[in-house]
Amino acid sequence: MTTHTRTLGSTGPQVSALGLGCMGMSALYGEADRAESIATIHAALEAGVTLLDTGDFYGMGHNELLIGEALRTAPTARREQALISVKFGALRDPDGGWAGQDGRPAAVKNFAAYSLQRLGVDHIDVYRIARLDPAVPIEETVGAITELVDKGYVRHVGLSEVGAETIRRAAATAPIADLQIEYSLISRGIEAEILPATRELGIAVTAYGVLSRGLISGHFTSDRQLAADDFRAHSPRFQGENLQHNLNLVEALRRIAERKGASVAQTAIAWVLSRGEDIVPLVGARTRERLAESLGALEVTLDAADLAAIEEAVPADAAAGDRYPAEQMAHVER
Repeated sequence: MTTHTRTLGSTGPQVSALGLGCMGMSALYGEADRAESIATIHAALEAGVTLLDTGDFYGMGHNELLIGEALRTAPTARREQALISVKFGALRDPDGGWAGQDGRPAAVKNFAAYSLQRLGVDHIDVYRIARLDPAVPIEETVGAITELVDKGYVRHVGLSEVGAETIRRAAATAPIADLQIEYSLISRGIEAEILPATRELGIAVTAYGVLSRGLISGHFTSDRQLAADDFRAHSPRFQGENLQHNLNLVEALRRIAERKGASVAQTAIAWVLSRGEDIVPLVGARTRERLAESLGALEVTLDAADLAAIEEAVPADAAAGDRYPAEQMAHVER
């Protein structure tokens, strides 16, 4: 069992240094094997991973039901160590389309009621709206989560994909445990304003996309065929010349990884870990094999020379293409 731990900000719980992002077990990356997904969650808990991240809209509730099943079938001690982070607010339709965000206080409580039922738990450890609802002040949304905290249904308030101004407004309303946002070697937009704001306010960062949806895992190839329902088939970073450019960056990183006796994925995750004790990477492993590889990043130490070599191989803003299609980027605060 790993003993590496970090704390979610000045108000949040102590968690494992790596968390498990479970989205890919239900949505956006093509077919996933249910039995293997549950086995992967069990293996993560056995390895000492405590933080499990999901969203109530991942597979329209499928992901929460999956985690609920994994927890029910895990040994009691492992089940009790799990801390669950849930995102809410994204509206879906039966065709799988997206219809905006709903951060109204009544909706917050409604979403929470369904999540508690699907997960089979009596509380959610960190609860957050997935994207800011432009029609509802963040103070109202956070205030509704705080009411759930007061009633014992939620332990900590989180944020997701918001900018520095929204972070400050939310933190003035209630204690915020962490901000969940994309952060990796090729997605470093938070460094200019967002990360300084979270650090000033004592808010941690749970970093998703640390392997940029597999792009910088060392396993993605230019000839890989993606299913139509795989998010990456429509992601700018995985298209044409952008893809080849980005895979060239991966090969530069691979040379450094090989000198360290580590995999590309381990090196990329270790880089995120090196950015500060206030950052907890979420790994999106869908299989026990990939989970084991990711956990190996905890044993990779990057010294100053390693970090300088990585910065030279993959400079900030080196990636080609946005991290989301244009219509989705329009709804992300920067």
